[in-house]
Formats: sequence, C-alpha cells, structure tokens
Amino acid sequence: MGVGFIRDKLEIKFLILYIAARVIEPLPMEGMQELTMCDDGIDYFDFSECLNDLVRTEHLRLTEQQTYCITPKGIKNSEICESSLPYSIRVRTDKNVAAYNQKLLRRSQVRSRVEPRENGTYTVELSLSDDMSSVMRLQLLVATQEMAQDLADRFQKNPEEVYSRLLTALYQSQDK
Repeated sequence: MGVGFIRDKLEIKFLILYIAARVIEPLPMEGMQELTMCDDGIDYFDFSECLNDLVRTEHLRLTEQQTYCITPKGIKNSEICESSLPYSIRVRTDKNVAAYNQKLLRRSQVRSRVEPRENGTYTVELSLSDDMSSVMRLQLLVATQEMAQDLADRFQKNPEEVYSRLLTALYQSQDK
C-alpha cells in the first residue's frame, strides 16, 4: 500500500459514503472502485471489505442490477462524517464524481440499440435527448449485424454531428 491521506478503514468507509451520496445513479462495483481508489493509502482489499461492511450495516444497498446505492442511514452518516475526510481528498473526489456524473448523463442522453428482425436483417435505433426531452429518434434497416453495430458505435461517438448532418441533408433537399 502506498502512502496517502487516507489512513484507516473508517476513512475509506467515509469516502465511499461521500461518493455514494454525490453520484446521480447507483454505481456498479467497478465505478465505486474507480472513484474510491483516488488515494495511495487505499488498497483494493481494504476497499472491498469496507464496501461489504457498508452493505452489511445498511449504509449502502446492493440492488438487483448489482449496483450500490446509498440508504437514508448512509446519507445521514455521510453528512455527519464528511468533514473527517482530508480536504484534498474531498476536492479530488468532487472533481472525479463530477466527471463520472457527466459520463452517466451523457450515456442516458445518447442511446443506440441493435435489434435482429425475423427476415435476417437488423434495425438500428438511435436516439438523442437533452435535459428536457427527445431531440431525435431514428430507426434504420441494415443488412448485417456488423453494419448495425458499426452504425450504433459511430452514433455513440458523435451524435451531435449525425443530428447536424441529418438536418443539413433534409434542408438541402428543399433548396433543389
């Protein structure tokens, strides 16, 4: 274990609760680990033990989807104990949680799905939303699964460009 600001398992538990109280949706184990392992004083085995202890003591709940969400008991204790975390850890964690929340928000706003059809072709459904409502929903018929997955992946990388090009193409056809 490296040298860090987090010194013991109690501080690791405080950090896990601090994180769980600030994320916009329940976290899978990997997400919780990624956000918690922000200090050289934390090793995986201590993290894992602390996470399990918080579930056992009902500060966190493990959902059916295998994600961790904070309970009212956890929120209360997080608020009481957060000042016990070193300031530099809170600042680093706030930055990491904000970036993680942004990724989660982006994932909920940009969706793509591939569905096989009875005739052996595939439907690719692409959707883009903003904070208020749906901006675009598009269904495309394609011949192969590889093509369908490629379109879904390309859309995920830059949905705004797809939306912009689609509008441009639709408006150009009126000018002719």
